Amino acid sequence: MAKQKEQILVSVNYLKKLLPKNFNPKIAIISERHFRLEKKFKISGGIEFKKIPPQFDTTRNINPGRIFFASSSKKDIILLSGRPHFYDGFSMREIGHYIYVLKLLGINIIIGLEEMGLLNSRFKCGETALVYDHINLMGDNPLIGENDSELGLRFPDMSNAYDEKVFSVIYRILQEKKIKINESVYLGTIGPETETEAEARFYRDIGADTVGYSIVPENIASVHANIKYCSLGMLTRNLIADKMLEDTRSEKQKVKDQKESLNKSLVILNGILKDIIEKV
Repeated sequence: MAKQKEQILVSVNYLKKLLPKNFNPKIAIISERHFRLEKKFKISGGIEFKKIPPQFDTTRNINPGRIFFASSSKKDIILLSGRPHFYDGFSMREIGHYIYVLKLLGINIIIGLEEMGLLNSRFKCGETALVYDHINLMGDNPLIGENDSELGLRFPDMSNAYDEKVFSVIYRILQEKKIKINESVYLGTIGPETETEAEARFYRDIGADTVGYSIVPENIASVHANIKYCSLGMLTRNLIADKMLEDTRSEKQKVKDQKESLNKSLVILNGILKDIIEKV
């Protein structure tokens, strides 16, 4: 057995002992810690990431968050609140590790939620973006290295990376709720620095509508593991080139406006999330 699979099984077997009785999750949500989505669900247990063996780097003083065992719309779900980030020093393999753990816990659909910057002038801060494809400019991915054929194919097909059927379900929900639909090509970059005006112009020129630092490795590992993946973005930063230099706000005001935009986006998300869980 490959070392990667051994480590995955260590985590899976540990978590299975903590699962509530008759807990049978098929859907997982991965989000940032400050989204505080756990308040929206009935929580029946959970654990901090750093307590789940194997601990990859015990010298790294980073606690990305918790895994919650929850329920919504009569469905059991797993909520990863506080994803590990590449820019925090987690390797791509470590990020992918949690995707494979979810797979072996029974998950077949993942909803990835991320705060994103907008490149498309038709989008506005405070709205949401529905991702249908991505461009990977992170310079790495979780599949580099030895491939375990029990986890997935050596060269997985990325032509349906953001599952078309799940995308269509969310699209219909947005239509029914009369919420503006911002179909988006997402560009993944390393971070954590913000984008220069030249970078923002380049990203838009190559076809991206939004940019962020998180969902690409999750998506690639999910496709590899044959998990259906979808993503919604919380639009909080305007990265439209030529307007960036005109922005004379103070850093303090920018942070304040970004938080306000996030809160507006989260209101939209919270209004549809239970419907998504029910219908996907």
